[in-house]
Amino acid sequence: MQLALPVALMALQIVAAAYFVIDGIEDQFLDGPGGFNLDLAMEFVIALALLAGVIVSSRNFMRLRRELQWKEQSLARARGALADHIALRFREWGLTKSEGEVALFALKGCDVAEIARLRGAAAGTIRSQLSQIYTKAGVSSQAMLVSVFIDDLLDAPSQRQANGWL
Repeated sequence: MQLALPVALMALQIVAAAYFVIDGIEDQFLDGPGGFNLDLAMEFVIALALLAGVIVSSRNFMRLRRELQWKEQSLARARGALADHIALRFREWGLTKSEGEVALFALKGCDVAEIARLRGAAAGTIRSQLSQIYTKAGVSSQAMLVSVFIDDLLDAPSQRQANGWL
């Protein structure tokens, strides 16, 4: 849908350019040679401008498509890397399967009631599991659990210091 408008505009430019070229040829050769005049020159300039617009637009369109494709691939790689990293941390901490599921909901920002509803468990059970998760992860809150992964995604400490972030 987002591509429909630019493609339609390029098609309109092509049709308009073709009209001016055909009209110029008709004026010059079919209506009798009248020599090169201002109207013919303007039609030629307009046709060239429209065709140049089509060329520039199509090049930009192709560049934007390549950039979007590259960004989508990068995002997919990052998602996969983050998922792998989360799984690695959960294994390092020795989380059970159910603790891992609860921890993942906590990382996504769900509160105890939401996690309980999503898992079909009692809120007390979820609080107990979160307490065990926090202990195994060496943190004391949901925010600290999230910050563990944010810290992991940042550059090495020496890079942060070099950039003045610490």
